[in-house]
Amino acid sequence: MKIALITENSQAAKNGIIHDALTAVAEPLGHQVFNYGMYTPEDKASLTYVMNGLLAGILINSRAADFVVTGCGTGMGSMLACNAMPGVFCGLIIDPTDAFLFGQINDGNAISMPYAKGFGWAAELNLQDVYRKLFEGERGLGYPKERAEIMARNRGILKSLKAVTCYDMLTVLKSVDQDLLKAAVAGERFAEYFFANAQDEAIRAYIEGVVAAA
Repeated sequence: MKIALITENSQAAKNGIIHDALTAVAEPLGHQVFNYGMYTPEDKASLTYVMNGLLAGILINSRAADFVVTGCGTGMGSMLACNAMPGVFCGLIIDPTDAFLFGQINDGNAISMPYAKGFGWAAELNLQDVYRKLFEGERGLGYPKERAEIMARNRGILKSLKAVTCYDMLTVLKSVDQDLLKAAVAGERFAEYFFANAQDEAIRAYIEGVVAAA
């Protein structure tokens, strides 16, 4: 699985802590981690939580990433922005129990975490425990087990509902404020990671034009 890490500007100083915790768990399990930044508060390209959501939408819908790990001070803003995107199903995750239940019941493709609120002693251990509950073993099995069938059915209904209430991602890209879009894809390593992994040719071509015009 290709996992994208996205960090917004207010929490950019913690990118290294988050990235280290994520790779320590995900890479031994055979997953690839792509750190889209921000890397430091001084980065030239600054990501707001709104841009986190837009970037998550681009990565998931182009299949440049299979899963997005993001967040902000409370985790709320990035979660809302991600869920505004077609095809992105993002949970607000605070602790390992949240991660386990989200993986088993909702089986989404993105999480948002609080990196300021409650981020104290042993925060890096909580991050590792969360990622372990997310990425170890099979997801979507349901909890409790006897409700697995109805949970799977509800996930399908939710996907169908979102498909009719959201525009497709290419339409979103063409309709959104183009300066906002340019800022969202202006990260230092965005082009390197995205163009090597994107599989949707229409989204890839549109973003190529945006990057070239920036």
